[in-house]
Amino acid sequence: MSYEQRLRAACGYAELGMSSESVAELNAIEDEFQHRPEVLQLRLHHLMRKKQWTRALTVSRKLCRVAPEASAGFLHAGFCLHQIGRTAEAKKLLLKGPTALLKEPIYYYNMGCYEVLLGNLRDAKVHLRISFEMDASFRELAKKDPDLKPLHGQL
Repeated sequence: MSYEQRLRAACGYAELGMSSESVAELNAIEDEFQHRPEVLQLRLHHLMRKKQWTRALTVSRKLCRVAPEASAGFLHAGFCLHQIGRTAEAKKLLLKGPTALLKEPIYYYNMGCYEVLLGNLRDAKVHLRISFEMDASFRELAKKDPDLKPLHGQL
C-alpha cells in the first residue's frame, strides 16, 4: 500500500472509532513518512483520547518542529503540559507560538483557563471574552469547565 492509502485507511478507521486499527495503519506507514504533520496529528489524536499526556506531549512537540507555522502542535502541546501539571509552561509555550494561534478561539480559551489556574483572573477574563466573541459556543463550555470555577458566576 502507498503512503496515501495507509493514511486514508488510518483516518477512516479513526472516524469509525476503530482506534487500534487506525494506529496499526499509522504504524505500517514507511519510516520516511512518519514525521509528516498529518501522521503526527492523527497519532496525537489517539494518544490524547487515551489521556497519555506525556507521550502526546512528545508527539505534539515533534509536530511543532515539522509545522512551526501551524497552531495545532502548539495548542496540543500546551494542553498536554497543562494536563501533567505544568500550566505555567503551557502558557509560555503558547505565548511563543506562531501568529496563527491568534486566529483560534481555543487559543484564547486555553489561555483563559491557564490564567485562572495561575491566579491571573483579570487576564483570564480578557482571554475568555475574546474566545467568546470569536465563537459563542465557548461560553457554554466555560460554564462547565472545572478550571474556570472561580469565574463561573461571571460567565
